[in-house]
Formats: sequence, structure tokens, C-alpha cells
Amino acid sequence: MKTKAKGSRNEHRTMALLQASGYRCTRSAASLGPWDVICLDSTGILVVQVKSNARPGSVELERLKGFPCPPNCRRLIHRWRDRVRMPDEREL
Repeated sequence: MKTKAKGSRNEHRTMALLQASGYRCTRSAASLGPWDVICLDSTGILVVQVKSNARPGSVELERLKGFPCPPNCRRLIHRWRDRVRMPDEREL
């Protein structure tokens, strides 16, 4: 499978999972920004970086940690491994 299609599929999987939890989600497709999925609910904001198989490298991880967010914002990394139904979730 091509990497772009795989990444897009996993972003949609993340969105479906979070929408089932009550979030309203949108993808920032091809924005090349730090976050792939941005979600809102009545209590706050959730930003998610979606990865396929590998965790973010040290430079990318520092960029995500240093990203300025309001106090009611949570930052997550979802790593989808091949043939696994749920992502590994890590909060920054």
C-alpha cells in the first residue's frame, strides 16, 4: 500500500474513533503542519499526530511538545500498527 493512502486511512480511523467518543473532528490534509487531526468537544480541544507503525523522531517529538496550545487543549500521538485494531495512544 502506498504510504500516503495508508496515512490517510489511519487519520480517518483516528477520526472515527474520536467521533464515537463525542468529538467533532477535522483533518488537516496536506497542510504539512504539526497536527493531522483537530477535534473539539464541549470541554476542550484535542490535537492528534497520526503515525503508521513508527513513533515520531526526536526532532518531530520536540516540535510537538513545544507547540503552543491553550490550557484546555490535549495533545496526542496515535500510532497505528499493521493488523492491529486500536492505536497506541500517547499523551504529550
